[in-house]
Amino acid sequence: MDREQISRRAHADHPIAAPLDDDSVRRLLERGLSRGAGRVLDLGCGGGEWLLRALAVQPRLRAEGVDISKSSLAHARQAARRLGVDDRLTLHHQDAARFVASHAFDLVLCVGATHAFGGLLPTLAAAREHLAPGGCVLVGDGFWDREPSPEAVELFGDLADLPTTLDRIAADGWTPVQGHISSRQELDDYEWAWTGSLASWALDHPDDPDSAQALEAATTHRDQWLRVYRDVLGFVCLVLRPARD
Repeated sequence: MDREQISRRAHADHPIAAPLDDDSVRRLLERGLSRGAGRVLDLGCGGGEWLLRALAVQPRLRAEGVDISKSSLAHARQAARRLGVDDRLTLHHQDAARFVASHAFDLVLCVGATHAFGGLLPTLAAAREHLAPGGCVLVGDGFWDREPSPEAVELFGDLADLPTTLDRIAADGWTPVQGHISSRQELDDYEWAWTGSLASWALDHPDDPDSAQALEAATTHRDQWLRVYRDVLGFVCLVLRPARD
């Protein structure tokens, strides 16, 4: 079982692959789409959960998603057909950092996928290239809520605390117009769903050759969460506009 398969099974019972509940996702999309967006792009869209929610509430919206995972894109296509929005969704199987679009977008998303660009500021630089005048970027990334251990830094990389993160974004020419800091409940619900969904799959399929590996991955992830980063890692989503279009 590769990392992609583990991730797909681990996220089976959570609304999106990030620590936000449905209400938080809805509010962020409403703010990002409040200017009457016509086109939305998700860089690192995974199974297309953000795009599918946007398409469901905006009947004239057109959306595009980019991801390197064929199975995630196939999941997005199937879900779009079930919802009857597949005629308004275009999916691209390629590296999001190398994606070149033929037109600009009113909302560009990248939530939980900034690693694909090498960090938060490179992600914003890439998003800016795709943004139409007057458009917004919706980005989600981790931050240190408290001083991390070396083990936590090894897991998540060179994050900053929240004030420093916002300072860096402002210095890069962006103005936050809305945001959401994931609550402890959202963070814990996400981790319990991740580990629980994967462990449940393993227990439900004891004869599957991947069962033992899945159960071990769930146990390892749960141990890292509880012992290494639960008390130090936060997650923030920001709706941003360029300080100067």
